[in-house]
Amino acid sequence: MGEFVFNMATYALRDAVVLSSSIEEAGVDEMAAAGLTAADSRLVKPPRVKESPINLECKHHQTLVLPSDTPGMFNSVVIGKVVGIHIADEYLRSDGKIDIAAIRPLARMGYMDYTSVSDVFEMLPVGTSEDTIRGMSGGGLVAKRA
Repeated sequence: MGEFVFNMATYALRDAVVLSSSIEEAGVDEMAAAGLTAADSRLVKPPRVKESPINLECKHHQTLVLPSDTPGMFNSVVIGKVVGIHIADEYLRSDGKIDIAAIRPLARMGYMDYTSVSDVFEMLPVGTSEDTIRGMSGGGLVAKRA
């Protein structure tokens, strides 16, 4: 079973992100070429990017091959089971949530365009129950007493 590490791409790491996206020959250390530091993972063999504020150690679950309009080309979506999580302490708020606005994660928009998260806000649908809120925040459902 394959293993990999998801390293959150951030605005601060944007130059290294674009450098590491180059197609290289096998054996090229893309992390070193982008000026990044390898850090040992705990539960998978591939290293983490030390400079990334969030790393997810993963075991390969499935690769979905998507169609392409370009003959001979394809796109893949890789899905992994997260087995280890690393979050830099300075990005954990006092309420235990991650300070996403401080991290400024990158998102690819298409073409050569990217964006970063700089604004975070909550919105709850009308009538959302406490159990649903706990479930959406990773707390799971709480059994109600009769």
